[in-house]
Amino acid sequence: MRQARCSVQCLHRNLSCFDRGAELEIEDLTLVKVSLPLHEGMWCRRLACLLGLPCWRSGSAGHGSLGLPRGTRTVPAAAARCHHTAPESLSCAWQLHGDHLELRYANTLMRFDFVWLRDHCRSASCYNAKTNQRSLDTASVDLGIKPKAVRVDETTLFLTWPDGHVTRYGLEWLVKNSYEGQKQRVMHPRILWNAEIYRQAQVPSVDCRSFLETDEGLKEFLQNFLLYGIAFVENVTPTKEDTQILAERISLIRETIYGRMWYFTSDFSRGDTAYTKLALDRHTDTTYFQEPCGIQVFHCLKHEGTGGRTLLVDGFYAAEQVLRQAPDQFELLSKVPLKHEYVENVGDCHNHMIGVGPVLNVYPWNNELYLIRYNNYDRAVINTVPYDVVHRWYTAHRTLTAELRRPENELWVKLKPGKALFIDNWRVLHGREAFTGYRQLCGCYLTRDDVLNTARLLGLQA
Repeated sequence: MRQARCSVQCLHRNLSCFDRGAELEIEDLTLVKVSLPLHEGMWCRRLACLLGLPCWRSGSAGHGSLGLPRGTRTVPAAAARCHHTAPESLSCAWQLHGDHLELRYANTLMRFDFVWLRDHCRSASCYNAKTNQRSLDTASVDLGIKPKAVRVDETTLFLTWPDGHVTRYGLEWLVKNSYEGQKQRVMHPRILWNAEIYRQAQVPSVDCRSFLETDEGLKEFLQNFLLYGIAFVENVTPTKEDTQILAERISLIRETIYGRMWYFTSDFSRGDTAYTKLALDRHTDTTYFQEPCGIQVFHCLKHEGTGGRTLLVDGFYAAEQVLRQAPDQFELLSKVPLKHEYVENVGDCHNHMIGVGPVLNVYPWNNELYLIRYNNYDRAVINTVPYDVVHRWYTAHRTLTAELRRPENELWVKLKPGKALFIDNWRVLHGREAFTGYRQLCGCYLTRDDVLNTARLLGLQA
């Protein structure tokens, strides 16, 4: 294999001056190479496309073209694979720029910073495959580093660095881990619902014994929980101890100012409206924590009276309606930071908690919503934004509140002894209608990371 050194002018004049599959030593910002075993006509056409020359494609209608103009919307990698009919060798090309590598593969145009490419090397000297941890000292990488040579075959990108170190990346790995690939991927697959959607789905409860004793039962429960943000376990012995065993099946219990496992009655033993018989509007809990509790468990142990149904609302479904109807309001709710506050001085309980964050929290690279912080009881004084933003925020908040309060979005359930409810507190709002008589619940908060960890270990995307 010989190395070729050629200016872009040479390439324009004579596209056949390279051997097929040749490796280029980089001297120019614009040198381009497709190192795949193609016949020369196709090689020239594809290279011409990358250089901005007129180009065309041949082959069946299913074959992909690399002659797409810059700015063309790329197809998600998964979708591209589903409809890919051309040989894999027809779907890769690259171009070098001053500080990054541009790579097109599986109908995805990706750009990789050179430092990123060196930092993420998975060679034995740079990455510990046994611990899945980086060994390379990132601070030792020259911020002006550029690869000395680049080569691509049907499945792998090879980069040779100035010190002779060789980095290899699978092309599929690059699609999965590139910014462009992540931008089109969903971190957490979900089914958004209103009351009718949820009822029609007929999501089954999981039997307590199956939940506790089998991976199949646990996996079914977690799949329901991840998709809908709520899940039920039936035939639980109505005691606090048995509820704790249930909770610890999927996570560590998160100890808070309320303890680990708590009893919940209307004795006003804590400085919170929840410890009364009054109705509670829809809300998420612990908005006054810097990181609100991820999962909440409710189990009604006894109720001698009337009323007291539990209200559930999918906050992400409501937020989706706001995004469709008023995207500027959605954006405002995702950017304006608010304080939530809990001040308690009852008996021996003395607490002053403050949490800060927007109502809607999204991943910045794909705008995927991952947390709603909504609690009108605990929202503190709005003093974190200027006056000219405040009124627009109130308008956006009113739009979201109207969606959350639509009767068709309200799922009402009656909690009974033996039926435990798990709620995604980052997604699903809960409330309560007023009640009479003696009503006792127990429950706890769970560590979100541990619940998601359990789900991943069972093969679920979480």
